[in-house]
Amino acid sequence: MVDTVDVIIDESESEFDVEQPASREDPDAFFAKNAFRIIYQTNNFFLPQLRDLIDRGEVLNLRPEYQRRLRWTSSQKSKLIESLLLNIPIPPVFLFEGEAARYEVMDGQQRLNAVREFIAGDFALTGLTVLEPLNGIRYSRCPPRIKRALDRASLSAIVLLLESEPEKVGAALNMTDIRRFIFDRLNTGGTKLNPQEIRNAIHTGNFNKAIVELTRDQLFTKVFDIPPYVEVDPNEYYENPARRKNKLYASMGDCQLVLRYFALKDPGNIRGSMKSMLDRAMAKDLADADVEPLKAEYRDRFQFLYDVFDGKPFALPADEKGNRRVSAAIYDAAMVAANELWPQKDAILADAAGVRTRMKATLENDEQLTVLTGSGNTANSVRERIGLMKTILRPS
Repeated sequence: MVDTVDVIIDESESEFDVEQPASREDPDAFFAKNAFRIIYQTNNFFLPQLRDLIDRGEVLNLRPEYQRRLRWTSSQKSKLIESLLLNIPIPPVFLFEGEAARYEVMDGQQRLNAVREFIAGDFALTGLTVLEPLNGIRYSRCPPRIKRALDRASLSAIVLLLESEPEKVGAALNMTDIRRFIFDRLNTGGTKLNPQEIRNAIHTGNFNKAIVELTRDQLFTKVFDIPPYVEVDPNEYYENPARRKNKLYASMGDCQLVLRYFALKDPGNIRGSMKSMLDRAMAKDLADADVEPLKAEYRDRFQFLYDVFDGKPFALPADEKGNRRVSAAIYDAAMVAANELWPQKDAILADAAGVRTRMKATLENDEQLTVLTGSGNTANSVRERIGLMKTILRPS
């Protein structure tokens, strides 16, 4: 058997499209009452300035673990450096002003990180086509003229200021709404942000941090075949090279998996598309006192299922190449079912062999397999597979 795990994960963008009825309100009156204006300023930063600002962490915060994972290859980063040397216009990065005049990245994390890594000597230029003789050169070994050109090259930054927060726009719009609105408008080119990356960038509170911490658990990384967190990170911008190559980690699919449990454990949230369920759940405002109980709950359910299924929870039969497969649909149904049956956990553990037998029979039944693996991410299909999973887990 090939030693790899294929995690089957999906997030439907919408359950169905609905044509919006035309509004009867006067457009001019509506604009006067509801429009807001973004307040921003534009700054230009020389590349060495950006490196210093990022490394000090006092003014500019990239936070790859809590926003988006770094995806650019050395070739992509090198082409950015080549463009800067050729004075080709680079799109501005977008920052928003947080508390104490600290800026966080809305758009441009990959560009900023590429600049920081190159000046720090973390990679050599590669894949250049116009300035081909520079391939293989690191910043510290750049000839004087090239180094001077890089030191005076700059990136422009558009900074969304705190003053943009409206005092009242129908009493419904806040800074988070504005940031989401801008994200949607910016998210049109380059390596497009997926829904989970946008959630992690916008919702930066306790719940988001708890989700990221749970993805680092040894048992979680083992089950979903993510390189484990065994190193002591030298700084907040460090990302293990092996994890960066892991598709689930790089896409923040690991964070989406954790979020799925919290989104679906609330029956009232199972409505609309999977995306809308996850969006609503991610907006949770978690008090400091609730963080540890929430993480303990998740870990208990995950460990419980790991034990019941003899170290192979959420598994599908191996594919024709012998690859092990893990289903996100089975995972979230099993986690929610375990939570709902938690008072019976001891009886379920005692009947673990029976649970595995019922699971095997379900996976061999085409009709039930379709239900369990989630042919759709609609509310009805989610409820149906949670119900089936409860039947599998419930003691004989």
